[in-house]
Amino acid sequence: MKKMTKVLAVSSAIAAGVMMATTHSAYAGGEMEKCYGVAKSGNNDCASGPGTSCAGTSTSDAQKDAWMYVAKGTCKKLVGGSLTEG
Repeated sequence: MKKMTKVLAVSSAIAAGVMMATTHSAYAGGEMEKCYGVAKSGNNDCASGPGTSCAGTSTSDAQKDAWMYVAKGTCKKLVGGSLTEG
């Protein structure tokens, strides 16, 4: 492997590990909440109502029944953000 390719591979692996560790601790620590109406089309976290089954299945931006996890306390600060469906 070329030196640059190795550096890129190692950097990517480290970044992925850090991201997984911080995401897991946030979910486990209860520091996240479901926020409805803020997910972009296809970027919801799970079941978002009729016609969808799980993550990535919302059909429009800001779909009112599609939710995604956000840091606790930030949902109501986001445009269109709601802690309840609809």
